[in-house]
Formats: sequence, structure tokens, C-alpha cells
Amino acid sequence: MTSKKASQEATEETKQSRRGRGKTVRRSLVEASEAQEAALLARELRTSQTQQELAVLVVVEFTGELRKRKQLTTAARLARTAAAVVAGEEESSDLAESTLDLDASRSEFEELARSAGATIAATLVQRRQKPDPSSLVGQGKLDEIVEVVTSTNASLVLFDHDLSPSQLRNIEARLPCHVIDRSQLILDIFARHAKTSEGQLQVELAQLEYQLPRLAGRGRAMSQLGGGIGTRGPGETQLETDRRKINLRLDHIKSQLEAVRRIRYQQRQRREAVPVPVVALVGYTNAGKSTLFNALTEAGVLESSRMFATLDPKLRQLQLPSRRKILLSDTVGFIRNLPHTLVTSFRATLEEVERAEILLHVQDASSPMRDEQKLQVEKVLGDLGVSTKPVIQVLNKVDLLAPQDLSHLLNDGDSIPVSSLRKSGLDKLLAAIDAALVVDPVVESTFRLPQSEGAILASLEGGAIIEEKRFEGNLVFLRARGPASLLGRYRRFRDRSA
Repeated sequence: MTSKKASQEATEETKQSRRGRGKTVRRSLVEASEAQEAALLARELRTSQTQQELAVLVVVEFTGELRKRKQLTTAARLARTAAAVVAGEEESSDLAESTLDLDASRSEFEELARSAGATIAATLVQRRQKPDPSSLVGQGKLDEIVEVVTSTNASLVLFDHDLSPSQLRNIEARLPCHVIDRSQLILDIFARHAKTSEGQLQVELAQLEYQLPRLAGRGRAMSQLGGGIGTRGPGETQLETDRRKINLRLDHIKSQLEAVRRIRYQQRQRREAVPVPVVALVGYTNAGKSTLFNALTEAGVLESSRMFATLDPKLRQLQLPSRRKILLSDTVGFIRNLPHTLVTSFRATLEEVERAEILLHVQDASSPMRDEQKLQVEKVLGDLGVSTKPVIQVLNKVDLLAPQDLSHLLNDGDSIPVSSLRKSGLDKLLAAIDAALVVDPVVESTFRLPQSEGAILASLEGGAIIEEKRFEGNLVFLRARGPASLLGRYRRFRDRSA
């Protein structure tokens, strides 16, 4: 009996040992599998970070449109030619300006490509009288693009121009790689930089609205045939199915953005209950708005030389020299030929611009295309319906200017030169905002209140400028200058004899 019991115990111990070894083996296999997956993921991540898409850039200028804008009479053309000969110039000013515009457009487009994460293999430039209806650039230039793509093994061709759906199909039929036009490139940069759920929804809305007219079906080959009486026929094509899905998704995104709009409206109503005006920073992309925003508020938002690095609006409180408080808003930058779908999609974000009391138009003073960039920003502001708002012109990056150019800017009384990086000229900018602000005006009042009202004394000294202060027994006499909303709170302590 004892030997039988010992045998059973040995058998049970053997089974438990086998089960334990099986668990250990399975655990080891799971851990090895997880480690292998982690290694593969890390390898893929390193590969994606080190390998960027190789792109060929195509920049096109249509000289016919330029000539239309700059038509001159015969006498004026002869006078200009004679002046150029006397001055010893080899080319006319129109051509020189055209070359400058093209070079600036080329540099801007190359920066856009780099911001999207592309490595530039080559940049092709073409001047045409007018765009080719089928391929934009013409067959000869298209053959050259094919040869450059083949020789560089590029995986992408970027056009610095918007392509119609037919032009896009014709070009992709000739090229062995993907083709992206200017609007789609900007949308891709926005998608890379969108961090919040609201920004991602706005970018997706713009992308779907852009893709909807560019869908291409395959006719009957992709049709869905019916399966019963009354349903036989070509059915619903894949193109129609895709359009229906996109339209459903568009309706869903618009409803979500409408909910965001309602939440913003409620938040704005709560803000407007306390008179704190909003001042919005606007300007061309990469003009230094975020750097200026950080210099004024010490908010620590992202500062980057990449285009459209800041998409989501930022609001920070700022105190002016008059002790009035404002909300400073940093908004998305604008660019030449900004896609209209982006303007409509980001309307919820740009509502801060619409509600702002004052706009600070930040310009890159060191850019040779500053005047053109200013016109582009004013055009977008006109589309938003805010061109009538008070605007303060801010010339940023003056530390990059030569001394003679800087002295010329200092003589310009309509603009305020600042250097966000070196934090110079900010006092003058804050004074200009203070002078232009109409909401909650600065007033002066005299008060006589008991010394026991310590909270009121602290509020007045913290939110207003104390011009005079003296003690009269148990009372304190104050002559203060500050926001009307603050001084009006303590009207019961005003000195009636003053």
C-alpha cells in the first residue's frame, strides 16, 4: 500500500513537472516572438527614418499671364528700354522681376518639399506662354521629366502648380512614379503636423474634398451587377461607390467639426463675459509668428523653420503696459495659392482671427518677396472677411538685415520692426497694441477707501497703474489709471471731491 501511494505521488510530481516545463517553454516562445516583433518594428522604424522619398520638382511659370498683368503702351515700353540702355542694364526690369519671382517660387517650393519629408533629386524649371490643356507642361517637357525620373530612380514628382483631374491622369500614365501637385503637397504637410483631433479632422476634410473630383473609375469592369428582377444591368460602379463613401465620411466629419464649433462658441461666450479682447497673429508661413508668440508670452510653443509647423491655435494671456489683459492667439500661417479647401476646412480654427479685435500682421523683413507675401496674406484675410479689422504691421527678423536696410525700416512709421529671436522692439509693439485697443478703454479715477480693504488695494495695485498714493488716517487715497472694467468694480469707493 505504501509503495502504491509513493508511486502515485511520483507520477503526480512528474505530471506537474511536465506542465511546468510546458508553461516555461510556451512563455519563452511568447517572449521570443514578442522580442522578434519588437526588433522588426524597430528595424522598420529606423528604415523609415533614414529613407526619405526621392522627388523630382517641376516649377512652371506662364509668361502669358505675366505679360497680361504688365501690359505697357508702345511709348512706355520705348521709354523703359531707353532708360535701361542709359543705365547700362542688360535686361528689362520686367524680366529681372520675373526671374526674381521664379527664383523665390522655386526656393519656396523646395522648402515645401523638404517640410513634407522629401529628398530633392532634381528641380526642373520651365517657362511657357500658357498651360498645356492635357499635361500642363507639354509633351517635350514631359519627355524630359520621364528621363530625369528614370535616371535618378525618383519615386515622386512634385508639381508647383495645381493639376486638373485629366492632367493628373495623363501625366501619371506617362511617368513610372506617383505625381503630386501643389495643393496635395500642402495637404500632406498639414496631415503630418496635425496633432489634435480637431486638426486631424480639418485636414481629413480638406483631403477628401480635394480627392472627390479626382476619383477615376474603370467603367463596367468594376460595376456591381444586380442579383434579381429589376436589378440587372451595369449596377453601381466602383467610382460611384467610392464617391458615396467619401460623401458619407464628409458628412460625418462636418458634423463633428460643427460640434467643435459649438464648443468653441460656448467657450468664447464665457470669455466674453469678462472683457478680455483677443489679438491674433497672422502672416505668411515661416515669418516667425510662433517665435514672436513665445517672446511675448513665454508659452514655449514649437519654433521651427519648417513650413506650417504650427497648425493648432494657441491662446495665452498677456498684460499690456496699461495693465490691461489680452488673449494673444497664434494661428496657422498662410502661403501663396493656399488651397481653398484648407481655408474652408480650417474655418473653425480661424474663427479666432474673425473674433479678434486687432490683427498683428507678422512679416519676414529679410525676405526679398515681402511685398508679395503681404499681398497674399491680405488676400486670405479678405476671403475670411476680416480685412476691415485694425491691423498692426510687424516687421520681424530685423536682426538678419544689413545696417542700411535696417535704417530704412526704422524710418517707416507705419510698421514696427522687431526681432523675436533677440526680443528687441517688443516694448514698442506692446505700446502700439495698447494704443490701438478700443475695448475696455484706459480711464483714470481717484479712490478713498479704508486700509482694511486689503483685497481691493491689492487688486488695484496689480491691475492698474498707481499715479498717486497717500495715507489719510485710516483711509488710503489712490489716483489710478487702468482698465475701465477694473476701476468700475470699485466705484463705491470713488473720491467724489476730486
